[in-house]
Amino acid sequence: MKIKGIIAAVNTPYLENGNVDLKSLSRYVDHYLACGISGFLVPAMAAEVWKLTDKERAQIVETVLQQVKGRVPIIGGASSNNKKSRLKNARHLIESGCDAVLVSIPFKDEVSFRRDILEVADLGPKSLMIQDWAFKNFGIPVETIVRLFEEIPCFDHLKVEVVPAGVKYSEVIQATDGKLAVSGGWASTQMIEGLDRGVHAFMSTILPDRYLEVYNLHARGHREGAKLSFNQLLPVIAFSHQHLDISIHFNKRMLWRQGIFSTPKVREPVLPFDDFHTKVADELIDYALTFSTPYKAS
Repeated sequence: MKIKGIIAAVNTPYLENGNVDLKSLSRYVDHYLACGISGFLVPAMAAEVWKLTDKERAQIVETVLQQVKGRVPIIGGASSNNKKSRLKNARHLIESGCDAVLVSIPFKDEVSFRRDILEVADLGPKSLMIQDWAFKNFGIPVETIVRLFEEIPCFDHLKVEVVPAGVKYSEVIQATDGKLAVSGGWASTQMIEGLDRGVHAFMSTILPDRYLEVYNLHARGHREGAKLSFNQLLPVIAFSHQHLDISIHFNKRMLWRQGIFSTPKVREPVLPFDDFHTKVADELIDYALTFSTPYKAS
């Protein structure tokens, strides 16, 4: 399996009482399927996964699986700072029917990293996506990625979120002859560069139709059209990508404004989103709504 296109990295919607809002989640899935996305990643960092209970994680995954009904792949997020919890999460995702399992494990050395990855792979996921997450360095060494790719048959996807992401994309794609599916997440700010380098998929929580338009235009050889379409996104990206917490605040507010989420609530602890943030966010959401597909209740 090689997922190409736009993958939705799902935010967790909450009711006014703070409980997970499964109806809003179902609306999100329906709308994003209608927009033509290629898959869902749930739950991961965008879902405030570290603030969810095991029961909530299971409910969220089950809701997405039931709503999707096999139409696109579901990547289940198993990440946890605790090895026992990570394996428990991965086992549950596999048993639930997820098409792939994602893990994010801090890289300290190849021996311990390989051991931890093999423990997940030995559970038997159909597909394994490793999240290469490092905002201060180059992340997992390319040589380690290649050795794991050659050793582990189910390891067929890599989510790259490092500094600089572009060079990492190219080095991994070249080193694996393009056989390892490489996706970009937080580095959507360099989407055109990523497409030029051959990245297979990009992850986004909002505006899937616009990201998909950029992707499809570039795939058809219309690079200038893709640039023009992508440039419309830049004011939104520049504001929302200040920090992960700011992006969660912003994305939920937009989904609420669209009528997909019932509230824009975010769980504590989280960075503050004050009146100035809200004013600018609403201006940008007004702007984004001029070129995004309106939500239509089924």
